Amino acid sequence: MHSLLESLIEIIRRTSAEIPDDVHQAILKSLENEKKGTIAASALNIIERNIELAKRKSQPICQDTGSVLFYVDAPIGLDQVAFEETAREAVKQATKKGYLRQNSVDSLTGKNDGTNCGPGAPTLHFHQHRGSELRVRLVLKGGGCENVGAQYSLPDEGLGANRDLDGCRRVILDAVLQAQGKGCGPGILGVCIGGDRATGFEWSKTQFLRRLEDVNPVPELAALEQEIVKTANDLGIGPMGFGGSTTLLGCKICAVNRVPASYFVSVSYMCWAYRRQGATLDADGRIAGWLY
Repeated sequence: MHSLLESLIEIIRRTSAEIPDDVHQAILKSLENEKKGTIAASALNIIERNIELAKRKSQPICQDTGSVLFYVDAPIGLDQVAFEETAREAVKQATKKGYLRQNSVDSLTGKNDGTNCGPGAPTLHFHQHRGSELRVRLVLKGGGCENVGAQYSLPDEGLGANRDLDGCRRVILDAVLQAQGKGCGPGILGVCIGGDRATGFEWSKTQFLRRLEDVNPVPELAALEQEIVKTANDLGIGPMGFGGSTTLLGCKICAVNRVPASYFVSVSYMCWAYRRQGATLDADGRIAGWLY
């Protein structure tokens, strides 16, 4: 388990300190599109310098290193109990090394024991498959962007949103409008259409595992993703709410089954510090390759 422990610590370090290339390229492209001398351009320049410094110094991109969310695609036979124990130890050691800030607290007392571990922290999602490959992906999701997530129940008379894709479009854009400068934009949306209240948010966060440049295999959802980004960027909210043409860097949408009585649209918001990384591990738990 020593190799697995070291691998998980390195995954945490890289996720915390280095923005994935697809996100970095989107930020650089957005900087080119903003008018020079504007507050929006200045905000993106600061973000770019932050990204460079964090990577060079191997330090957290943001002081809020967020909720620690592991997504594990495991072959049949993996000892999930042992893996979770190792993941928790990796979080503790990564916190000691400064890769994670001490920001997980007891919800009743507010006490911070400095380990980033406790009930529900870190969170691990295991998915078995019949292959032999072990894939571990990690998302560090800050509290500021988590605060502006939203869930809608359709129909929504106030927004004129019916139980169709246009209704989904209306509520997703309302979530962007309500967020305004909160959530450390420019942001990325992960959206789930359907499910129940709990699984809707779970599925919405899995959308953050997708690359920004990928194309949704469902044509209707692919078109909706593109329309949401274009319309949101025409709202003029901009980076950090300072105005400009970069409100969203991306929008990823999935649809899952629901019961007829319910029609939820769950919107998770990710800040510009889009901390997502992953690796394949060999039989000894060593990193065999990076996923992003």
